[in-house]
Order: sequence, then C-alpha cells, then structure tokens
Amino acid sequence: MYQVLSLKYRPKNFNELIGQEAVSRSLSNALDSKRLANAYLFSGLRGSGKTSSARILAKSMLCKNGPTSHPCEVCDSCKMANENAHIDIIEMDAASRRKIDDIRELIERTKTYPSISRYKVFIIDEVHMLTKEAFNAFLKTLEEPLEHIKFILATTDPLKLPATILSRTQHFRFKPIPQNLVMNHLANILNKEGISFENEALKIIARSGEGSLRDSITLLDQSISFTNGSVNAKEVASMLGLVDPVKIDEILNIVLKRDREGVISILDELSSYEADSIIDQLTLNLKDKFLSKDPKFNIFMYERFFRVLSEAKSMLNMGSDNGFTIAMTLFLMIESMSLKSIDDIMSEISNKELKQDNILKDSRNLEKDKKNLIPEIKTTKTPYDDYLTNIYDRSYELGECFKRSVKFNDFKDNTLFVTSFGDKSDSEFLRKSSKVIMEILRKTFNKDSKIKISKLDKDKNLQNKDSKTINQNYNINKVTIENFSKDLSIEKENNLNKNYHKTQNLENKDFQINYDSLNNSNLDDEFKKDLANLKKFSDLKKSLSSNNLEEKNKSLLDELKSSNNFKESKETKKLKELTRLFGDPKVEEN
Repeated sequence: MYQVLSLKYRPKNFNELIGQEAVSRSLSNALDSKRLANAYLFSGLRGSGKTSSARILAKSMLCKNGPTSHPCEVCDSCKMANENAHIDIIEMDAASRRKIDDIRELIERTKTYPSISRYKVFIIDEVHMLTKEAFNAFLKTLEEPLEHIKFILATTDPLKLPATILSRTQHFRFKPIPQNLVMNHLANILNKEGISFENEALKIIARSGEGSLRDSITLLDQSISFTNGSVNAKEVASMLGLVDPVKIDEILNIVLKRDREGVISILDELSSYEADSIIDQLTLNLKDKFLSKDPKFNIFMYERFFRVLSEAKSMLNMGSDNGFTIAMTLFLMIESMSLKSIDDIMSEISNKELKQDNILKDSRNLEKDKKNLIPEIKTTKTPYDDYLTNIYDRSYELGECFKRSVKFNDFKDNTLFVTSFGDKSDSEFLRKSSKVIMEILRKTFNKDSKIKISKLDKDKNLQNKDSKTINQNYNINKVTIENFSKDLSIEKENNLNKNYHKTQNLENKDFQINYDSLNNSNLDDEFKKDLANLKKFSDLKKSLSSNNLEEKNKSLLDELKSSNNFKESKETKKLKELTRLFGDPKVEEN
C-alpha cells in the first residue's frame, strides 16, 4: 500500500529531526539525565516538527530501556509508538475537542495509572483552540499532576495561550527550517525513491514550502506525480503557477540592456501569471544573484531594484491592476539604470573640487602679488593698549572711566606711569576698583608690575576752569547790558511822547475865550473889569501849567535816568566783583 512521503519519512528519533538542533539537544539531555518536566509546550511554524518531536519524546519516555534519548525501536512500547497505537500515549486535537467537557474527560483519565508503561503521556495538539473555561479547568491538573502523568502541548500561536498556561510549562520554540536543509532532505528522499531531479526544481519547492518541511515534502510528492518520475524546474514552476526561472533571468537581462521594446513584448507572456508571484520571483532571483556575487550587477543596482519591487508590492496591496503594475515595475527598473553611479558622481565632484582649488590658488597668487606691490602698513600696539583692552573685557564701565580719567605716560621697569585728571566721581570709582585694576595689570604684564599715578596741578586746573567760567559769564553779561540799553531807550522815547500828549490835552481842555472880541462888544464897565481880571487869571494859569509840565517832564527824565543808572550800577557791580575774583576777562576768539 502506498504511503505518502510526509508520513513515510517522518523522523523516528531526535537524530532524524531536521533543522531543530537546539530542541533535540535539550530534550535528549533531559531524557538522559532523567530530568523530565511534568508539562512541555512546543510552538512554531506548521510542519516544523512539533508533533513529531512530541511523539519521539513520548516514545523515549516509555521505552523499556528509558527514559532515553535513543529508544531501542524493538520493544513493544517503541513498536506501538511507531504505529501510533500505544495505549498510554493519548493524543487529543484541541481544534475539534475544545470544550470544558472534553477537558473534564481528559482530567478523569489522568486519575488512572498507565496500563503497560511507567508514564501516561497526553499530547494535546493546537492547544490554543481551547476555550477560556477549558483552560481554567485544566490549570490545576497541569500545575500539580500525578507522578505518572506527562503533558505535551503543541501550538502554532503561543500568544493566544493564557499566561498561566505558559508559566506552568517548559516552552520550546521551533524555528522555520532553512532552505538548504530542506533541499538536502528532499534530495535524500528522491535518492531513496530512485527519482531523478534538478537542483533548481528542489530550490523552487523549498522556496514554496516557506520553511515548513512537511509542506515541502508534500509539494515534492505532488511534483513526482506531475512530472511522471523526473522532477525538473520548468514543470515544477508550471505546476505551482510560477514563471519559469529561465524567463525570470531573461526579464532581468532585458532590464540590464534597457530594451523597452523587449519589455513590451514580454508583457503579453506575463499576463497569465499573478503579479504578486512575479514580483516575488524577481526578488528571490535578485537575492540569489546578490549572494552569488553576479558580476553583471553592483550593489547600487540591487538597492534600486529592490526599492522598485517593494513599491510595486505596495501598489498591489492598494488594489492596482496586475498588468499595469508589472509594466510600471519593469520600466522603473530600466529608468533606475540611467541614474549615475556613485563613482561617476564622485569623479565629477573631485573634478569640480580640483577646478575650485585651481581658482583658489590663482586668487591667492594674485593676492600675494598685490601684497608684494603694496607695502604692508603695520600698526604697533603699546602695552597700555593691551592693558586697556583687558580692562574693557572685565568691565565696560570701568574701561570707559579709566580711558576718560587716565592718560598713559610710559611703561618701564615693570611700572606703568599714568596721569589722573578725572573728576571726583571718576576718582572715587577708580579707587574702589583698584584691586581689579591691579589684578588686570599683573595679568597683562607680570606679577611684579606696579602702577604709578600722578595727578595734574589742582590750582592750574582750577584756574583754567575759572577763566573759562569768567569768559562765559562775561559773554552773558555783555548780551544782557546791550539788551537793557535798547529797552531803556525805547522806554524813554515812549515816556516823552506820553508827556507831550498830556500837555496837548490840558491846553485843549482850557477855555478858548476871545477876550479881545469881548472888549469890543457893548458891555458894562464893571463887567469889562471883571473880564480883564479873568484874562489875567487865565494867562497866569497857562504859565503855571506849562511850568508844571516842564517840571514833571524833568522829574520823569530824572527818574528814568536814576533807574537806568541803578540797573547799570547793578551789572557794573557784578562785573567788578567777577574782575576782583578772577581778574580781567579774556574773550576767546574762535
């Protein structure tokens, strides 16, 4: 009777386990040292050997020579285990028996002793499919089972297991099986079966298995039937719905030649394949060429091609049309070839830098020539300039005060000679800052440096200030006297005009009587006498009034003169006093 290859070549001991060296070593050591846990958890990719490892572990624990990592395969326990007919190895599929009643039934079975072996082993596959209630019911038994009970749990999704289950088991993680190990195992199977094959066909099968050994063996079994006893790459690719690897190489060669017409012609042939599988095949082909160091490609081409292919994958995920996506991908790969390489860019940059260096050299030579033609003017700094700069650096206010109030004379014998001519506030500020001034002096020159300050002659300085003040006061008084003289003449003229108008008004107010005409009229003698007396009185009045007016004018003029003299005497007194104090003023001519 025909047996499928995945069952026929299932591993029977840890030495036959493919690609899980860490797991087989740990379990073998535990068996040999009799350090067996009450519960194990195997997790990993489908077809990576979880269930096979659970059966090998159970057989190794129940072997008559065991527990041992190398079961004898001849005892009744080993034979029954190989035939999956051992009464003390109970397998349960949690995907179909996931309820709490199923777990309760399992717990009841743990209460009985093994029939023919030392242990009763429970293998629960796809344990993550159990319900929450089933897990809760299983916890107590899993944590504290009887001595003769062993649990082996297997799952493809350990993240779905409760943390309480994970903490009560020894967890072994099964990794995806590498492609080269899968190919070697497939080749061994074909050699034992006596079937011819191509390595490229095995590579396609191993890639399609995606790390699962069981899936790869199943595809191999299918390929043997499809190819009628001769496994070759072209027929295997056709069976799997993939593009022939030779065609993939042809596509990449068209891209390398930048043959746009060739791309258009090959698109019709690719229309019958899925765009997703074409992109995956192109990626895998480029990966192989990269690892084999194909001389047709360089690292930058790989980087650009992989970027274009990843963007094509994104376009497909967004629902883009398959034919359009493949066409865009191939043309973008051609366009990426037209980009300049790093070596070309670096050479261009280096050429530009050389040109710039030449230009800079020429400009420097011109500057040197100019410097040779134009003599350099050197500015020499005195030690005092450095000292003053250091003072400014320490305090700008102190620097301003020092510059304003101190004059540099000389520096010799470690002594700075200066002259101070500052006012009282500046001198006080400099006195308070004397420690800072001496500290800066010693830092600027040396630690033994001193400063000697001489002051200007105070009397001479005061005399200069007083003479300047006198000149200023003299100019002010001169302007004041001139203004006062103008005001006095104007006032005098106005007073004379007023007196004249007053006299005229008085004359007009007197009685205007024509005495001569009255004398000639027919009047009594007595009345004429009285009239003559009246005329005398009027003449007398006029003479008196004119005399009074002249006297008044005279007195007014005297008063004006006296006031003018008073003001003049006041200013004269001031000038005399200033002259007495400071001497005759000197007018400075600009």
